[in-house]
This record gives sequence, C-alpha cells and structure tokens, in this order.
Amino acid sequence: MNVHAAAAPDGLDGKPIRVRALFISDLHLGTRGCQADKLLDFLRDYEADLIYLVGDIVDGWQLKSTWYWPQSHNDVMQKLLRKARKGARMIYVPGNHDEFMRDFYGIHFGGIEVIEKTVHVTAAGHRFLVIHGDLFDVVIRHARWLALLGNRAYDLAIMLNTHFNSIRRLLGLPYWSLSRWIKLRVKNAVNFIGEFEKTLSKEARRHDVDGVICGHIHHPVIRTFDGLTYVNCGDWVESCTAAVEHFDGRFEIIEWIKTDPPARLPDDRWGQPVLVAAAAASR
Repeated sequence: MNVHAAAAPDGLDGKPIRVRALFISDLHLGTRGCQADKLLDFLRDYEADLIYLVGDIVDGWQLKSTWYWPQSHNDVMQKLLRKARKGARMIYVPGNHDEFMRDFYGIHFGGIEVIEKTVHVTAAGHRFLVIHGDLFDVVIRHARWLALLGNRAYDLAIMLNTHFNSIRRLLGLPYWSLSRWIKLRVKNAVNFIGEFEKTLSKEARRHDVDGVICGHIHHPVIRTFDGLTYVNCGDWVESCTAAVEHFDGRFEIIEWIKTDPPARLPDDRWGQPVLVAAAAASR
C-alpha cells in the first residue's frame, strides 16, 4: 500500500490543489482555540470531490456552557456548505463533542450526509474504515465526568497557547505550539496513544478492511500495524492538520502552519511518536 506522510507543498501557484479525498477532524468550531482562519486558508487551497468530516466539527460541549461563534467560524461552515453545493460529496461522521448530530444519522443537511461510520475505497482499491474514534476511548465510555474535567484543563492549555503566540507574533516570531510542547512532556500519554492506535487498528481488522481513518486524540499520524494502516487526521486547534488521498491512492498528512508559502517539514515528521496529554486525548 502506497502511504506517505509529509507537510504542505513548498508553494502555491494561485490554483487550488486537487486531491481525490480530503479528511478533516476536530475543528472544534465554537471554541476560542479553533484556528478558523488557518482552516479557511486550507479549504481555499485544497479541493476534493469527496470530503470527510471526521467528528468534533462543532464543539457542542463548549457551546452548552458558553456561546462563542465569531464570523470566522461561520465562514468555515459557509465554505464547507459551498463546496457541497458545488458538487463535492461531503460525509459527516460525528464525534463526542458534536454527539448531538448522532440523532440525525441518514439525514442530509445542505448536501452533507450524516453517517455513524463508513468505508472509504481508495484509488488503489484499498478499503478504510472512517470513524471518529471516541467510542474506543475508555475515558469517554466509562468516565465521562473525567473527560469533561480533562476538557477544561485542555481549554486552559489552549488559552495559554493563544496568549503565548500573540507575544511571539509581536516579536516577529513564527507560530509555535506551547500546549503541544507541554503535552510532549506528559509521559503517561504514551500508553494511551499507543493503545488507542492499536485498538482502532483491531477494529479495522474486525471490519475486514485495510486500515482506519480517525480523529479524536489530536495526534496526526500515518502508521502501520501488522499490515493495517492507521491514519489520524489531527486537529485544527493545535496541529492544524488534515489527511488527504492523492489520485494515485497515496495518503499524506498536511500541516497548515503558514500559507505564504506553507512550511515544509522533514518527510519523517509523522513517523515519530508524539506524546499527547490524557486531557487532550480524551477530547
């Protein structure tokens, strides 16, 4: 199976980059941590006839407690709906933060299909289970109160990250994720991430497919387990990443940190394990 992970291209010629399929998850629209402006840039520069929204698109948990919906978040929704109106097939697989959408399985909203889970078939004929992944998170399933507590701690880390990067911009320095750096030092997250990836890969095997594409833990990666391919889209709170399938069936993780031109990371960037705090992992 032809799988590759890399960063965004070195530059854009003014025309959108066409890919066969686009997978985005964990936008968390409705929170102050959502990097909607970067997401809008990405959606303008990438086009696909098949777009998967892999859960936690709108953060219902946050909106229940505090309403926050700036124009940029509305612009993201309008951009997605516009893509659907122009003919892109858009499949919405809800997650835990937008679990209210699970009451609408089988219904279309403005051209967007709401489905519990689905199977994506690549250009090479390989089959991938597409699922958010929260149902395989033991914290979400068995200790929801702990997940909500972790959510508050994560929001605090993101707030610190926002202020930290505001100072960096004033100093003319590029974006750098303080919250991700903190999470890299949380040792207990290693086992959680590893077990989550293995569990999702086992679920893919149970469905007799070639791999799985998911979100939930805000950890973008392409990894292989015993012949099965695990793809995590990442998020648009910290990493600003999406997964794409090219027309030759090759998968790639795109990191959208800066867009003029987008930054290129080493090719093995996503081959290394990333430690993510349990609070963030339980989102």
